[in-house]
Order: sequence, then structure tokens, then C-alpha cells
Amino acid sequence: MSDDAQLVAEIETLGIKLAEAKASISRRFIGQPRVVELTLSALLCGGHGLLIGLPGLGKTRLVNTLSTVMGLQGARIQFTPDLMPADILGSEVLETAGDGSRAFRFVRGPIFCQLLMADEINRASPRTQSALLQAMQEKSVTIAGQEHALDQPFHVLATQNPIEQEGTYPLPEAQLDRFLVQIDVPYPDRKTEHEILIATTGVSEDDAHAVFTAAELIAAQNTVRRMPVGEAVVALILDLVRACRPGDADAPQVVRDNVAWGPGPRAAQSLMLTVRAQALLEGRLVPSAEDVLKMAGPVLKHRMALSFAARARGENLDDIIQGVCDSVTRIEAAA
Repeated sequence: MSDDAQLVAEIETLGIKLAEAKASISRRFIGQPRVVELTLSALLCGGHGLLIGLPGLGKTRLVNTLSTVMGLQGARIQFTPDLMPADILGSEVLETAGDGSRAFRFVRGPIFCQLLMADEINRASPRTQSALLQAMQEKSVTIAGQEHALDQPFHVLATQNPIEQEGTYPLPEAQLDRFLVQIDVPYPDRKTEHEILIATTGVSEDDAHAVFTAAELIAAQNTVRRMPVGEAVVALILDLVRACRPGDADAPQVVRDNVAWGPGPRAAQSLMLTVRAQALLEGRLVPSAEDVLKMAGPVLKHRMALSFAARARGENLDDIIQGVCDSVTRIEAAA
């Protein structure tokens, strides 16, 4: 079998498993298919996700269900103002042996898992938030000068409440950039909420079942990176990311008037990965321009900031990104 034929077979097999995974997740996390797709995209790309939503919308339930379905060892940390870095990473303790000798032993913290839920990450101090930076980027932590590798694969799914900001510490831009996608979790529609009421207030609930193992997820991440991307899609990704930078000569007026700073090269890398995952989740072999436009908001929104004047006018990044998408696609169509 040729390399191309083998890759096609791997993609088709993976697509079947992903359809089963989505069905299994939907037994516990009812409705919200877009939220499920974006979260799976983050895992398929080997990245991290930032879940933005009000309390009670099922974010914790989703992460716990993903841990089961994807065969990952999960852990949950409730971020609070008094949480310390050692509470996340672990620490060295001095132990006395039977012969009276003493030695330090490293006690691993909850970050040594495969799927970490960082609940209300903006409740902890910047010092504690920064404890995740090395782990998210380098998949390792350094304690007392000693580097400790994390389990593989390693993913962080963090949550934030978009309304209540009292007593919170906004994540710095460098840390936001480490999240592959921002996943907005909205209220369910009436039909979905009816299904949730029926399914969750009885004597028993449906259970999700494991579809992947950790090794299979790592193999799937490798398959995603081998998926081909057409030159037209690559060009659209570059045009879109660069158009969101207010200092770029080709930036549309809506960006120059409203955006304080835009996305860097990591955003383009994230788009390249997530459009592949999006195509895979829809059962296609290669990504299209529509995938780029669909993933633009989740990938770019947390990597941009409105200017003070734009915030005062009530502008929002969703509308601005949509305007950039429309502008870029019009230009490419005219060309």
C-alpha cells in the first residue's frame, strides 16, 4: 500500500472512531455539538482549550466525559486566590530513612495527568497561573532545578466565567496564546434543555464509554499533522491572520479602528492544525476554505484585544473577526 493510500485509510478509520466518540459524549453532554467539536479539535491537535461559559452549563461534565471517552487520566484543580504553584506542580519533601539518613523526595502534584481541568483559572493569582505556562508549552515542569516530564499526551482544558470578574486575575496575553482555541459555551436551546431535564433528573443516567486509548489519541494527533492542506487554504490562513493585525498595511479599516493588538504566528499555526481537525470531524480528507472561516473565531478571538475606544463604543471581537473574514474572502474572490 502506498503512503497516500495508507494515510487515506488512517483518516477514514479515524473518522469512524471520532463519530463513535461524539455519540458517546452526547450521552452525557447533551446537545451543544459545536462545543464538542471544538473540544475534540483541541485534543486532536495536541493543544489546550479555554472554555468560556457561565456556571451550570456542563463544562465540568464535558471534561469528565472527554476523559472517559478519550481514555485519558484526568485531574481537576479548582483555582482559588489562595492556591499556590506547589499545589499544582508538587513539591519536594524531606524524608528520614530507617538508618537515620535524610533525602528529598519529589511528590507529584495533580498536573501529572493527561487531561487537566483548570476550573475558573482566572480566580488564582498570576504567580499560580504561571505555573501552567511551562507545562502547556513544553510538556514538562521544573521543580528545584530538576525537570520532570509530564505524562503523554497532556492537555489543559481551563474554564472561565465571562460575567463575574470580581476577585479575578485576567490571564496574561502570553498564557492566552498557549490555548489553541477559545470555546464559548452558550445556554442550551429549549429543546436541548428539555432533553437535559429528562436525562439528568431520573434514577439513573446514561454513561459514556471509552472509544480511544491514550496511545490511539497520540496516533490520531500524528495523523492530523500528516493531512494535506492545499496552497489556497494556506494562503487564506495567512491573509486572515495578517489582516487581524492593526499595524499591517493590508489590515481592513475595521481592524485599524478597533483592534489594539492582533494575533501572532502561533495563531496561524493553530489555524493550520484546527482546519485539519475540523475536516476530519466532518468526515473529509482535506480541509477547505470554509473550515478556515469556521475556525477563525475560536482560534483568533483570545489572541486579539479591542482598543479602549472600541470597548467604549460597545464593539465586540466576534463581529470584527466576521468582518475581516468577509473582507478577505471578497478580496480573494475578486483576484
